Amino acid sequence: MKIAVVGATGLVGGEILKVLEERNFLVEELLPVASEKSVGQKITFKGKPYTVVSMASAIEARPDIAIFSAGGSTSLEFAPQFAAVGTTVIDNSSAWRMHPDYKLIVPEVNASSLTAQDKIIANPNCSTIQMVVVLSPLHKKYGIKRVVVSTYQSVTGTGKKAVDQLMNERQGIEGPMAYPHPIDLNVLPQIDVFLDNGYTKEEMKMVNETKKIMQDDSVKVTATTVRVPAIGGHSESVNIEFEKDFDVQEVRALLAATEGVVVMDDPANLQYPMPIHAHGKDEVFVGRIRRDESQDKAINLWIVADNLRKGAATNAVQIAEYLVNNKLIA
Repeated sequence: MKIAVVGATGLVGGEILKVLEERNFLVEELLPVASEKSVGQKITFKGKPYTVVSMASAIEARPDIAIFSAGGSTSLEFAPQFAAVGTTVIDNSSAWRMHPDYKLIVPEVNASSLTAQDKIIANPNCSTIQMVVVLSPLHKKYGIKRVVVSTYQSVTGTGKKAVDQLMNERQGIEGPMAYPHPIDLNVLPQIDVFLDNGYTKEEMKMVNETKKIMQDDSVKVTATTVRVPAIGGHSESVNIEFEKDFDVQEVRALLAATEGVVVMDDPANLQYPMPIHAHGKDEVFVGRIRRDESQDKAINLWIVADNLRKGAATNAVQIAEYLVNNKLIA
C-alpha cells in the first residue's frame, strides 16, 4: 500500500506513524506530508528516514490511502483533491464529520457501513469515539434513552502548545498560552468556542456525532466538556438511562466481551480506569459501573481512553485496516 500521512510532523501525525508501525500495517511506500515550512524535514518510520513532501507532490503520487490530521481547513481544501485521483481519505478533523454525504466511523460500531465508493471517511471526535464504543453494545441490548456526560480531557487534545503551557506553568516559566487561563492546578470548563445555545462546539460534537455514529436520532445526549491538567488520556463520567431494566453484573459481562473494551472495575481493591493506565494503549477502559439510585433503569460509568491513540490515530488506522481487509481499496 502507498500511504500518505498528512500532518506527519504534528502530535497526532506522529502517533499515526507509530500506530502504523506497531500494528505492522502493510506500508510499501510512505508519503509524510506537512506544511510548506516542513517540506524537506526528515521523519523516521520503521527505522528508515523519510523526507516530508508537499501536498501537491503527495496528490501527484496517487496514494491508496491518505490519513489526514492537519486541521479542518486543510482537509476541506485538499481531501477532495486526493479523492479525485482515487485516494481514500481518512480525515481526523471536524471538516466532514457531520456532512450528510460522508460516513463517520468507529470500526467497532459501524465499519460495516463502508463501501469502496467511500472516498472521504470522517474520524470522529476523540471524546465521542471512546464513549460510543461503550454505548453501542448497551444500546443494542437495553435501548438508550438519554446520556449525560461530563468529560475530563487531557491537554494533549489541544496539542503541543498546550502541553508546553502546562509544563511551563509547573516550572514557573512564562511562555505562549494555548488557553485563556492557567491550566496547572486548574480545570477549564471550556473546550473549543462557545455557541449561541451556551454549549461549546466540543459539547455539541459529542451530541451530534453520537447520534450519527449510532444511527439513532432518538438517543438524547447532553455534555459538559472540561480540560484538566492531565496527560495520557481523556476521562468521562457517563450517566445512561435505558428503555429496559438491566442487571449490573450482566452489563459488566457484556462490556467485558465487547471488542476494544477493557473492564477495570474492582472498587474493593481501588481498581478503576485512569489516564495513566490508558496512556499508549488502544483499548477503551471502563469502570465505576453502578446503578443510578436516583433514577429507574439508569447506570453510571467511568470511561477512559488515550485520546491520541483510540481517540485519533488508532481509530484512523483501524478504519484503514478494515478497508484493506475487506478489499474496499482498489
